Amino acid sequence: MRAERHRIAGAAYDHADEIADDVMAKIRAELPGYACAGPGLLDDVHDQLARLSRTGLGALLEHRRVCPSDVAYARQAAARRARTGLPLVDYIAAFRLGQRAIWKSLLAHAGDSEAGRAAVLSLAGPLARYTDLISTQATDAYLEFQQYVAAESGRDSQALMDALLDGALPASGPHLSVATAHGIGAERATPVVVVTAVVLDRGEESSESLLQARQSVSAALARCTVNGLRTLSVVRGSEIVAVPALGAGTAADGLCERLRAMGDELGAEGITLAIGVSTTVTEVAQIPRAYRQAQAALELLPEGGGVLALPQLTPFKYLLLRADDTTRQLVDPRIGSALAEDRVRGGTLAETIRAFAAADMNLREAADTLHIHLNTAKYRLGRIQELTGRNVRSVNDLVELLVAIELAAVINEA
Repeated sequence: MRAERHRIAGAAYDHADEIADDVMAKIRAELPGYACAGPGLLDDVHDQLARLSRTGLGALLEHRRVCPSDVAYARQAAARRARTGLPLVDYIAAFRLGQRAIWKSLLAHAGDSEAGRAAVLSLAGPLARYTDLISTQATDAYLEFQQYVAAESGRDSQALMDALLDGALPASGPHLSVATAHGIGAERATPVVVVTAVVLDRGEESSESLLQARQSVSAALARCTVNGLRTLSVVRGSEIVAVPALGAGTAADGLCERLRAMGDELGAEGITLAIGVSTTVTEVAQIPRAYRQAQAALELLPEGGGVLALPQLTPFKYLLLRADDTTRQLVDPRIGSALAEDRVRGGTLAETIRAFAAADMNLREAADTLHIHLNTAKYRLGRIQELTGRNVRSVNDLVELLVAIELAAVINEA
């Protein structure tokens, strides 16, 4: 049975382009929304059909279930369809036609043997689950994009964001209603942060494609929340700005983790982000300052992007991130050389210094944390003093060593 399943799915996989051809013929004949589409859209649809066929059939070959992350690219395709104004009913119907075409291909390659027929029937369930998954993912993305565009067209969200970044909350009218719906200003002490995001260089790409990517990011930020309400999020030129309301007594850590997960999800879709998160503020008048903080956080990220959340930084770490070349030049060359050699050898000395500082200079506690013998920890401290000329039991020397270690870490992370 397994051999037959593998044979049938493999044969269909090799004909993924022909499956896409079959679906495209039916789409043009049966679905009015696609009938008047230009060649660019139809080529895109064909590519997506072939890719979705290979994803589903490849999972059958590997005897595994398809996960949402495997079809993350379908969300971007859904946004492109919504952007063209394609009716949702036609969009979903195209998925059904795709399922039938894959099933038709599997049947054709099953043959007339009893083993082949039994094997192809066993593939019906996994194929149906796959179709349900991609239909759900794509429909959610399609509707989300439509909702985003509808909100944008009213301009209420844009106008509200402009007011908030000026430090003002509308006293009445639709803009105040939008603020309340997003949990902003409903209570005077409601904590909020400002998030700024930019889509990193995607090569030679059209302005329309970049705008679509930014709109997709804005839509993702709108659903990135910790208080059960949608987050106010808009595209402002080349950046996306959001003001998530945290809710009374809620820390920003949960939101920051969701932002990192969102960045990973969009990265799987081909959108690489740099995201800056401000400190928490509780007054609308403080939002402009928070916006500047979020923009400053963006500037501290490496070229590859990521998330820099100020609520999760200590003042010490922030100052190190802001350090310039002069700061690095002030590091004693002996310390720099010792740390460079230590990194090559695995970083045990730097690890010991950090653990010693974290244990409030209690060497026994540091040794327990590192799971090493106390004598080993003593040896390492002696080695550090020998290489750097610094005594870790001196507060000034310990701080100097920690600064050098963290400066080097910042450079390596970049």
